[in-house]
Parts: sequence; structure tokens; C-alpha cells
Amino acid sequence: MTPAPSIVVIGGGPRGTGVIERIAASAVELYGDRPLDLHVVDPHPAGGGRIWRPDQSPLLWMNSMAEDVTMFTDETVELAGPVVAGPALDAWAEDVRAGRITPDADPAVLAEIHGLAGADFPTRRLQSAYLRWTYERALAALPPGITVHEHRTTALAVTGPRGGRQRVRLQGRPEPLPADLVVLTVGHLDAEQDPEQRELADFARRHALVHLPPDFTADSDLDALRPGEPVIVRGFGLAFVDLMVLLTEGRGGRYENGEYLPSGREPVLYVGSRRGVPYHAKIGYAWTGERPPLPQHLGPAWTEELLSRTGPLDFRRDIWPAVAKELGHAHYHRLFTAHPERTALAHEVFAEKYAAADPGSPELAGLIAEAVPDPADRLDLDALDRPLDGVRHDSPEALQEALRAYITDDLARRHDPEHSEDLAVFLGLLSAYAQLIRLGDIGSWWHGFFSYLASGPPGPRLQQLLALSRAGVVRFLGAGLTVETDEEQGLFRARSATVPGAHTESRALVEARLPDPSLRHTASPLLRALRDGGAAVTDDGLLAVDPADGRVLDDEGRPHPRRFALGPFTTARSSGAFTRPRTGGPAFRQNDAAARAALTFLRDLSCRGRLAS
Repeated sequence: MTPAPSIVVIGGGPRGTGVIERIAASAVELYGDRPLDLHVVDPHPAGGGRIWRPDQSPLLWMNSMAEDVTMFTDETVELAGPVVAGPALDAWAEDVRAGRITPDADPAVLAEIHGLAGADFPTRRLQSAYLRWTYERALAALPPGITVHEHRTTALAVTGPRGGRQRVRLQGRPEPLPADLVVLTVGHLDAEQDPEQRELADFARRHALVHLPPDFTADSDLDALRPGEPVIVRGFGLAFVDLMVLLTEGRGGRYENGEYLPSGREPVLYVGSRRGVPYHAKIGYAWTGERPPLPQHLGPAWTEELLSRTGPLDFRRDIWPAVAKELGHAHYHRLFTAHPERTALAHEVFAEKYAAADPGSPELAGLIAEAVPDPADRLDLDALDRPLDGVRHDSPEALQEALRAYITDDLARRHDPEHSEDLAVFLGLLSAYAQLIRLGDIGSWWHGFFSYLASGPPGPRLQQLLALSRAGVVRFLGAGLTVETDEEQGLFRARSATVPGAHTESRALVEARLPDPSLRHTASPLLRALRDGGAAVTDDGLLAVDPADGRVLDDEGRPHPRRFALGPFTTARSSGAFTRPRTGGPAFRQNDAAARAALTFLRDLSCRGRLAS
């Protein structure tokens, strides 16, 4: 008997779950009732995968409100397949409370669900339950001819000829798993240490110091950081927030009336970064009124024109001017429509002249100065990106006070609807991201800038940071942070440009950031095998894929007919595997395109009697 065609999805986290949901959505249309074996490979429970696994500390939160998290498509998503509605996280929790959904979750998680409101920031283990339910719903929606096989192990390599069946080698399994088609959705993976990190690790070993390289904070060996001792922390994003939580509340400290009461088991965290400030807090109010029309200056026609050019694109020259104008359009549309008292020109006149002016031109700057009298109401992306550029303080104590004031002001603004132009810029960032991922690898700067402005921590986390600063548990180092090693004294030494002449010494260094997704330094044997087997890798180390459907490209630019890849390690990386409802969800569009291409390929293979295998 001829075996059924098979598809192997490597990675059972939210991206893999999203692909399976899209397979279920289009299977009847594109594949009919033919038999198909669907294999899901992941050492962690499918649905959440490693990052969203259920066995995490209840202290770790998502950085999105429950009402802003969905795994389901809606009419705002550009896709060829059918829209299949489903609940956002807050609506799902309401269905659980009403008894319409009964998730398989720990009693403690069920208790969290019953207390969840839309504006709450859920724990990651609660999100894990939502993702698991989404995965199980997707499996239930598959046609009867599709049989699902779960493999709780790690994929080590994919081999096989371009025109024939692939073989997926699994850890602990003597025989490879045959596959007519493979989809890699492995998400964030560990990385080998780059030359700088290897040197720091070698230095730490020689002097019996602690060096924690880039890692997922929940998986780091934080027990090595001893109470009361100074720790240099390089990185001020979401990985730092996790570190801060696990080393304070996670060690028995608590907050009362806005102040932090230490347990005595905390180290002292000296934190700095390139910017020297934390990511901007999540905006704490809802949208009201007219939305800015988006995209305006950064639509599909603009993207197609860039893609038609020959030669490599330069982000600053070819892309950033249009992005800046698009974000300015969102900002000023909101300012003129919601806060007209702060403008000095008719909106129609401003909008016409703004659209006609070249990005970054003196004419555009003059128009904005004329129409928006208060400089504080103008959008200054450079100042937003690097608020400490050129700022100098005479002492570390002066920096502590200044940065506490900066964080306090940022929190107030991000929760004040009188500055709702900030929320408009956030919407502009989402719209721009959806266009820019079509361009492939445009470098890492844009992704960092997007995360800094649009994907920061919940406001309460920055309130906690302020309390920790007042308690002396966290100390700010400033911008332009550098770390040196002192062989004679056997210490790490940190300096920043913000406090000239000052330095901090420590026997512990933590790199508070995720591992680099580059295939050049990946610790994944699966991705190393792809890299070494002829798959195209960009200068930034990303796996090159066809932007149309995620097929893996070879060194000659040819799409592999049987291999797809989606996620942060590819040139089609997007801002997240789940998103806010009604914001277009570029990852959903990618999932849909890959799923439909896969189903079409497998259907044609089946119709040909699988002669090509």
C-alpha cells in the first residue's frame, strides 16, 4: 500500500501552531479528503513550545494586554485563504469563565483565567494555556483524512534531494522521519558564543567570575548571582525586565505602597545599554475617534518599486526616509484631528503640503514648524531613539535622579490620552512593519527600533523599576555602555558615555538579551545543517526565504520545492507569531501563504501518484 503524503512541521510553538491553523483553514479547498500525515516535532508541548511552555514562574508576564493578543485571522489580514474567526486572549478567558471552553490547564492557571480582565497583562503560563487550546482547536478542524503525529524530541537535520522526499533526523530515533515537505517554525534558538562572548567567558573561567551570555532569562543559571554583590547587566530591554523580576520578587522581595521591600537575597543590578534607557512602556489607554489612514506613504506600490530595483537596498538611504514620513503622517493626523488646539494650520492644508514634501527635506521641516508651534508636539524620531545622546552627568547619583525623572515622565505620557499621537505612531509602526517584512533582510536596526518603541514592558514593570532604583537594588549606568576586563584584578569593569570618568567593577556580568538568530552562530544542529548544505544565508546570518511563501532559497536564489521556513531566523521574520486583533497580522499572512503553497504541492504530488518522490 502506498503511504500517505507527509508534511513535517518542525517547531510546535505559536508560529508552528499558526501554520497548522492555516492548513486546517484551507485543507478542504486545496487538498480535499485525501490522506495526509502531519508530523509535529518539538521537545516541548505543542502550542506554546519552549518560550511559552507552561512550567514557568508565575512572576513572568506577557508584555501585551490580554485584549491585545490573538492567534486568529480577521478581515484586516491580507490572505488568500479563508478568515477563521477565533477569540482573542481576553475573550477566550471569558469563554472559560462561562464554561464554553474547558482548557486542560493547571488549577493555578485556571484561577488566573478567572481573574483576568482585558487590560491585564497575563502571565506567560496563562498564555501557554491559550496557545495549547489554539493548537488543539486547529487539530480538531483538520479534515478526517489528515492524521497528526507528535514527536517530543529535537530535529537534528533535514536531508534529501530537491526533487525527492526529505528525511528529518530526530534526536534519539534511529530512523529518519520521511517527509514530502518540511516547514521549519523553530522560533528563537540558542546560539554559540561569538568571539567577544567567548573571550569574556574565558576571562570569567580564569578568574572564577560569573558570566551569563545572551540567553532566555528563564533558562539562565541565576543562582550564580549572589546576594548583595554588584552585577553588571548589559541590556535594558525585555530580557532585563525578566532578570529584574526573577532576582527581586523571585527571591522573596515584595512591593508595598509603591516601595520595594528587599528580602536581603538580591544582588545589586548595574544596568546600561547602547541607549541607556529602558524600552518605552506599553501605552495604557484605548484608541478613540478617527484612525490615521494607513498605509499612506509606505504601501504595497512603494514596496513593489523597491523590490524591482537592482542591487542591494540601503536601509538609511532607500527605506528609512519613507518610514519616517509614514510615522510622521500617523503622528500629525492624530494631532490635527484629536488635538487641533495645538496646531496652527488647517488640517487639509497641512495634509496636502505634507504629502507633497520630500522626506527629510527643509520644506517638510519648515511646514511642521509652521503648523505645530510647540516643539514638544513634533515627532523627533532621532530624539526618541537615543534620548541620552549628548547628555552628560557629573556623578552617578545625578544620573540616578535624572533617569528616574525620565522614566516617570515616560510613564505619565504613555498613560495620558492627551498624547494620543503616540498611539497613532504605534499603529504606524505596525503598518510599516507589515510592508517592510516583504523586503526581506533589511538589517537589524529597524527590528530593534520597532521593539524599543512598540514592544516595551507593561507600565507596572517600570513602576517596579523605579521602586527598585529608589531602594538601591538597581543602579543605572547610562548610554554607550562598554565592558572591559582587568586581568590584574580579575574583574569586569563597565563605563558609559553618560557619566564620564565613572566606572563600575563587578565579579559578575550578565548579557540581558536574546541570542542572536544568525545562522552563523546558531547552536541548532538543524540550522547548521541547512547552512552547510547550501541554503542561502544573508550577510546578517539570516536564512534566505522567498518572501511570497517562505520557501528556503539556495545560494543561486532558487526556492526549494519541499522546504519552507518562517520565523526570526529567516529574512521573513516578523514582529511576532501573534498580534493585536485587527492590525493586519503579517505573520498570519506568511502562515497562510506557506500553508496554501504546501497544500497545493502535496495535492499535486498526490494526484501524480507521487511519481516525483
